[in-house]
Amino acid sequence: MILPISRRRFFGQSVGLTTGALLTRSLGLKAASLGGGRVMSVGTTPMIITSHPNPTGQAALEEVWEALAAGGSALDAVEKATNVIELDPEDMSVGYGGLPNEDGVVQLDASIMDGRTYNAGAVAGIENIKHPSSVARLVMERTDHVMLAAEGAKEFALSFGFPEEDLMTPKSRRAWLRWREEHSDRDDWGPPDHLKGWEDEEGRGIPDAGGDREAFLLGPELSTHGTVNVLAVDARGDIAGITSTSGMSWKVPGRIGDSPIIGAGLYVDNEVGAAGATGRGEDVIKACSSFYIVSRMREGRSPQEACEDALRQIDARYAAVGIDFRPGEKFVAINKDGDFGCAWNIGDGAPAMSVMDTAGYKRYEGANTTL
Repeated sequence: MILPISRRRFFGQSVGLTTGALLTRSLGLKAASLGGGRVMSVGTTPMIITSHPNPTGQAALEEVWEALAAGGSALDAVEKATNVIELDPEDMSVGYGGLPNEDGVVQLDASIMDGRTYNAGAVAGIENIKHPSSVARLVMERTDHVMLAAEGAKEFALSFGFPEEDLMTPKSRRAWLRWREEHSDRDDWGPPDHLKGWEDEEGRGIPDAGGDREAFLLGPELSTHGTVNVLAVDARGDIAGITSTSGMSWKVPGRIGDSPIIGAGLYVDNEVGAAGATGRGEDVIKACSSFYIVSRMREGRSPQEACEDALRQIDARYAAVGIDFRPGEKFVAINKDGDFGCAWNIGDGAPAMSVMDTAGYKRYEGANTTL
């Protein structure tokens, strides 16, 4: 039985203890062990960012910063930071507590790319494994493949000692049960028809879609297609990145989004920079958005400009076929010089991301291309 993890317990526990006893490297990295024995390049300033601008994103960057600043590798830093976020039970878009598919099963996707070696790994549709990003790294380092999927990905993880665990939290399970009752009035989920809206003489009723949300304890979020990106450059000038997600909530079982696809949800070029995507993955796949962003940076665009370019490219593709549609994407990017940026085409506000460098932690707000 998997006990629920409170946010207080989550921030207090060690991330590195959960990924399996047979891993050939430790995720509980110390400042001295993050390095690879290579000589640092003079003048390269380390930096790490995540698409999560919330307290979990900040905690993830703070967890790894000391080691990264001391000469640790970007690859180790992005993995450990992502592990922190994957364990957050309050984050319903990634890892433990991520929202499930329509059958109530949490299926996770993740990718990792190492700019230093031009190597990559990914898992898609993996179930019952809390750290898909770490499994993706093992795919990259311990196989000659780039992606493993579904049951094969899980069996691969189990062979390295990852424990098989229930990824649903009470909060995510209640959200799924609520969705199941609300998504259609033509099935038999929900209160009996003759009791909908009924109250007894004391005013007690049967909570339903029109009733008290708190009475059914299902939380405010009933859908999501969020994701986490973590990108870093280390003191040697090497760049690495990870994208990890539980995918679109209530998705058709087996649906794979952009997150595990190199060039779509993530791309790293050690000579240029890195980019990651969150949002509706179908459109990111069609546009190869992360590769496009890095390509634009190679042409001289800043990370901020390149992220905005990628969003306008997607909008233009729909406009070219006569469709006025903005699917809802967020892109983040860094370059080798320590510049960063983010943009989205969602709502009225500005997107934000977490950044950690030698100046400390900052919450950076990017651009909304719809404004």
